[in-house]
Amino acid sequence: MFLRYVKKSLKDLSVSEWFLFVGSVLLPLIAYLAVPKKDVMTLIASVFGTVGLVFVAKGNLLGQFTNVIFAVFYGIISYFFKYYGEMITYLCMNTPMAIFAIVSWAKHPYEDKAQVTVAKLTKKTLSLTFALTAAVTAAFFFILRALGNANLPISTVSIFTSFLGASFVFLRTPYYGVAYAANDIVLVVLWSMASAVEISYLPMVLCSAMFLINDVYGFVNWRKMQRNQKRPAPAPVPVKEGD
Repeated sequence: MFLRYVKKSLKDLSVSEWFLFVGSVLLPLIAYLAVPKKDVMTLIASVFGTVGLVFVAKGNLLGQFTNVIFAVFYGIISYFFKYYGEMITYLCMNTPMAIFAIVSWAKHPYEDKAQVTVAKLTKKTLSLTFALTAAVTAAFFFILRALGNANLPISTVSIFTSFLGASFVFLRTPYYGVAYAANDIVLVVLWSMASAVEISYLPMVLCSAMFLINDVYGFVNWRKMQRNQKRPAPAPVPVKEGD
């Protein structure tokens, strides 16, 4: 059943989405092959992370499953470079949030399509989400400072944008793409710094750049999905007697 769902999801990709899909595989792979010191975990994380966002951009549940795999590998990679903020964010926050999102999305499919129903974000929900994100970020700032996290200011911004993005994914709103696009820019900076020290982290830089492209596309596509889902279904064509 799962394999059938994967095949259907791949079949539903448009031409432009296939370009994103192939680019999401090739870009990290080229970077991995280009660097002298290779780290297979960065390759696995990069491919699962970027490919997963193609399906998230379609509102496809498959994207959330790949996000769980990415979050685990990404957290391990972050630990080795002492990016404890990234490690804690993805292992302790993003992984559970992705699991919650799987449940939320599975409960809200749109008709018979492999697509989630886009939800309307109320002002009350938005205010509560920002308040919770600010509280989590403030708490983790002091935790990371005590742990001696590398590049603390940038990592703190990453926690804010990442938690906000994960919350918006759970809430099924197009603005997840905006929050994660901001986080992607932060990740490009973080992993560029890491690559300056250890070149094997270069795939993570290109992975983050591909994240940015996919998340921007995700915001645009979710807005389109939202408009399409609001349209009334076409009336059934009457069947004439004798047909």
